[in-house]
Order: sequence, then structure tokens, then C-alpha cells
Amino acid sequence: MAQLPKHQRVVIALSIHILRNGVTRSSDGCVDGIEVRLALRCLLHHCPERWPLELYWDAAGQQNEIGRAQGVTAAFNGIVRQLRRAGRYEEGTPP
Repeated sequence: MAQLPKHQRVVIALSIHILRNGVTRSSDGCVDGIEVRLALRCLLHHCPERWPLELYWDAAGQQNEIGRAQGVTAAFNGIVRQLRRAGRYEEGTPP
């Protein structure tokens, strides 16, 4: 993994934590809060493609419980996959 400055590694790790929490809570209700918006914004420069970030945000506000949970989960997986491919995130690596 390319060594990023510590503050960027911390921001990425915290953003992933917030989005993962959103995936967990998405079956209970909308997860389109300010913390999710900020996390997605923080990851914008680290993801080569915007589609999973946009998909997460669109799904987070859906009223349909199943659609919301499936959309958020799929988008989260796409975000993590992109970050890993770009060398920006490895699971379990301390910031």
C-alpha cells in the first residue's frame, strides 16, 4: 500500500467506519445523515470512480427498506474495493 500521510489514513479509516455503520443501520431507517455525507465527501478524492459514492448516497435516503439496505451494502462494497485497488485502504491496517 502506498504510504499516505497519517491524517489521510485516519480520514479514510473513519469514513469507512461511518459508512460501515450506515450499512448496519440501513435496515432500520434512512442513513442519509450529515456524517454519511461528510464521509462520502472525504472519500471523493480517493475513489477513482464516483458511482459507488453516488449510489451509497442515493440508496441511503430510500424509503424502501430492502432497496435501501441492498443499495447501501452494494455501494459500500464498491467503495472499499476501489479504495483497495487504489492502494488507499487495507482492512486491519492501523492509520
